[in-house]
Amino acid sequence: MLRCGLAAVPRALSRVFGVKATVPFTTSEYAWRPYSSGQEGLKKTSLFDFHISNGGKMVEFAGWSMPVQYKDSHIESHLHTRGHCSLFDVSHMLQTKVFGRDRVKFMESLVVGDIAELKQNQGTLSLFTNEKGGIIDDLIITNTSESHLYVVSNAGCAAKDFALMQNKVKEFKAAGQDVDLEGMDNALLALQGPSMPRVLQEGVSDDLSKLPFMTSTLMTVFGVSGCRVTRCGYTGEDGVEISVPAKQAVQLAEALLKNTEVKLSGLAARDSLRLEAGLCLYGNDIDEMTTPVEASLVWTIGKRRRTAMDFPGASIIIPQLKGKVGRKRVGLISTGPPVRQHTPILNADGNVIGEVTSGCPSPCLKQNVAMGYVEAGNSKVGTPIRVEVRKKSVDAIISKMPFVPTHYYTLK
Repeated sequence: MLRCGLAAVPRALSRVFGVKATVPFTTSEYAWRPYSSGQEGLKKTSLFDFHISNGGKMVEFAGWSMPVQYKDSHIESHLHTRGHCSLFDVSHMLQTKVFGRDRVKFMESLVVGDIAELKQNQGTLSLFTNEKGGIIDDLIITNTSESHLYVVSNAGCAAKDFALMQNKVKEFKAAGQDVDLEGMDNALLALQGPSMPRVLQEGVSDDLSKLPFMTSTLMTVFGVSGCRVTRCGYTGEDGVEISVPAKQAVQLAEALLKNTEVKLSGLAARDSLRLEAGLCLYGNDIDEMTTPVEASLVWTIGKRRRTAMDFPGASIIIPQLKGKVGRKRVGLISTGPPVRQHTPILNADGNVIGEVTSGCPSPCLKQNVAMGYVEAGNSKVGTPIRVEVRKKSVDAIISKMPFVPTHYYTLK
């Protein structure tokens, strides 16, 4: 059974605009735009041949050859993830270990989060920021019980992220501090969807009911030892990301796919899933010109860090918490054709007040959903706006995010 309907959203559009809100929805509305098909010189994950043999359509993403979809359509994969579970190869992401007695101090010199407060095997989403308050990247940091921090950041930012950390290591060592980095060559598999606990529990001895959202542990998974399993993901569903030795990634993927609940899924479904869940894509929705406050990511800034003001860009970011910012990231739902990145957002008078950063038709809602930035005075949920699609102005409304309910697993 699919769990991805929000009947109140179409009703809200109808109430505000007096129009029928349902958008005719077909797979043809998903023209996959962000990726090109050129493959020369691209990096390959350890599952490349596996993807080809399973019908993966390979495209370029962040310098990697990655599957955009398989034999199932984009929408079929999206809905399967919401109703069952899907397996994604996310091995292109940067995985790093941070060692040394000063590793927490080191990481806190780069990010906005309170890393010192993390318990063993607990993780958090955080942000690398620059001195102007802009977001260099978003990342997940886990305080492992193996005396290191486990850091996962975006493939498109891998070079600058690792260089950022390397330069800071040199600075720390020059000051007599103890910290070291280790780039990992593990594969990374994401198993996402409501069936995940039943599927994975068959292959592990650990009790998954004791592994809540944003916690992590080492496990043997379907006979593959040395796997780090973190309960997190990029879909809004209950899920895990499994860091597995690269040479055994195919073995693990094949073991998971023996369960009929599991299907392979690619970048296309991953993007629409994350957008329905209201999650940012770096380079589209957040970048080095955007602060955490503008991006509505204030919750990533640790309370202690706000007081200490000891992270990059704090002198700009902290005053924004109490003052005003010129723009805010918001969700929006529109009628008519789908909205895409760079679509202008207009107020009731037809004046441009912002721009869409991500958008697509929602397979669950059968509505056009998007996120973008608008002038702060127009950011209130329920505000009627317009978007300019194909040189025509169509009705839209500022919406809460996530657009569909999320199902992150927490202990009762």
